[in-house]
Amino acid sequence: MIRPPVLSLGGFRVGSVPYLNAVPLTRGLESQISFVPPSRLAVQLRSGQLDAALVSVTEVLFNDQYDVLDGIAVASRGEVRSVLLAHRQPLEQIREIFCDTASLTSFNLLRVLLAERGLRPELKPLPDYEQCARLDAVLLIGDPAIRFLLSRPDHHILDLGADWRARTGLPFVYAVWALRRSSENAQLRQILRASRDYGLANLDSVIREATDFDLEFRQNYLGRCVHYRLGSEEKKGLAKFAELLQSQGPGPVYEPRFVE
Repeated sequence: MIRPPVLSLGGFRVGSVPYLNAVPLTRGLESQISFVPPSRLAVQLRSGQLDAALVSVTEVLFNDQYDVLDGIAVASRGEVRSVLLAHRQPLEQIREIFCDTASLTSFNLLRVLLAERGLRPELKPLPDYEQCARLDAVLLIGDPAIRFLLSRPDHHILDLGADWRARTGLPFVYAVWALRRSSENAQLRQILRASRDYGLANLDSVIREATDFDLEFRQNYLGRCVHYRLGSEEKKGLAKFAELLQSQGPGPVYEPRFVE
């Protein structure tokens, strides 16, 4: 195992999501990072409470005020297992879907995928996770989605990562490191890259040391379902998502500005 780097954020304020899929990107920084759901991260970054955050990708598509750290993302090339629509009725018969409010990206991905089928059910906020099993149609993300999936519910499961891949042939990007443009952040970018490099170089150890879910699931999820590259194919998927969002309105969709 590679020795962990000595990483310090110094005066930089950084936030990330409290989900298993982000663990390899924050190795060596865990005690210095604020872990909150993606919707709250976006608010904190937008308001200047954070200098950088691992945010839902729609935050950088809908707000032209960030630099996106190039090369790093939370993405999938198909099945992701943590962004899913659970439904009892056929999709064409669904009139309302209760949606986890933690991530606007998953909400908008669902909206896009349904619109591509000509479907526009009413999308409502999910009151709380305790009601999921009783609801006929629910969108879940992150660790709550995994727990629901592993509970073997009597729902059909539409994995949004797999559905996106089947419809576009492209990867889907869920989250990126977004940095506020108003401050000098070259050192911060270097620190975030070092944390990613260490996490991926020691992915087997990261998987073994994590405590959420069982080892077999972690190996499949972090080793196969999720990947952390933001390359040319991921950028094509991101551009396709932006195009579909723009076609549905109502507000502008901005082209991300990538920085090394």
